[in-house]
Amino acid sequence: MKHLVVPKANPNQRLTMNNQPDSVIIGDSVRLCNNWVMCEIPQKVLVFGLPVHLLADYSSWLVSYMRHNIGAHVVTLNGEMTIQAERNPALAKIVEQADLVIPDGSGIILYLLLQGKHARRCPGIELAESLLHQSVACGKQDADASPWSVFFYGGVPGVAAAAAAMWQRRLPELAIAGTEHGYLSPTEEQKLRLTLQQQQPRLIYVGLGVPRQEIWIAKHRYLCPQGIWIGVGGSLDIWAGRKQRAPIWLRDRHLEWVYRLYTEPSRWRRMLALPQFAWRSLLQSLFICILLVVSGQLSVGAEDGSCGPIALLYSEWSGTALF
Repeated sequence: MKHLVVPKANPNQRLTMNNQPDSVIIGDSVRLCNNWVMCEIPQKVLVFGLPVHLLADYSSWLVSYMRHNIGAHVVTLNGEMTIQAERNPALAKIVEQADLVIPDGSGIILYLLLQGKHARRCPGIELAESLLHQSVACGKQDADASPWSVFFYGGVPGVAAAAAAMWQRRLPELAIAGTEHGYLSPTEEQKLRLTLQQQQPRLIYVGLGVPRQEIWIAKHRYLCPQGIWIGVGGSLDIWAGRKQRAPIWLRDRHLEWVYRLYTEPSRWRRMLALPQFAWRSLLQSLFICILLVVSGQLSVGAEDGSCGPIALLYSEWSGTALF
């Protein structure tokens, strides 16, 4: 695991990943200021040209940033978003410039396995939930600190408020800065921007759907430069009790998308991107294998297996009892 010395930010100075005075960039994600702390450097890999950051613990990495008043935009990448980004240059640019891109979908894990890379799926909803727990824990650990506040934005009227109420019951010490639904008039959105600027929540969960939530965050993250902004999609509906996640046994077998299609059949057109993503991933891997075989860098009948990425995919995916 690689680590790097990273600055502890001045608490009176608002810093962001893309705009930090008196600092220099090291690698893709860290900068130097005055005091020093340790931080793991994410391994950056590409999935059809889009970055994905691989870390052992995404939650702890973000908590470290929050402790030192550094903001971040977190993108939860899956196969559907990847296909959308190919057709939407604005979305692709936002993903490329995000401070942290996590492998949210099983399709991303499939792609990486086909490339011979081990990775652990990190569902965005689980990362968002972990940060809420960490917020309360941080307040308990430091008597002089208060829990980091959270703002819920998105969904139909009533959903964000219901999600916040659920979390308030589950974590009574959670500091909720506010809620707002995702169908605002221009005047109401202006009020939302003023509220965010005044409240300065440290966690901002935006559930507007892809790509609207990513575009909205990129445009407005300057309002809370020390905040962690995450596009949480339908997580608000789940927290509000309007929808349910797939059973754990389906999630463990990378079949959560099947459950979503079963419970939301109207998504079928959007989810056509998933077989397209999987097919292209397989074709790309096969093409690489053929090139390696032709160039003599890979022996099809070698003792270590056949085509490396395909063999790795079989062993890894079958190990999770896909069928």
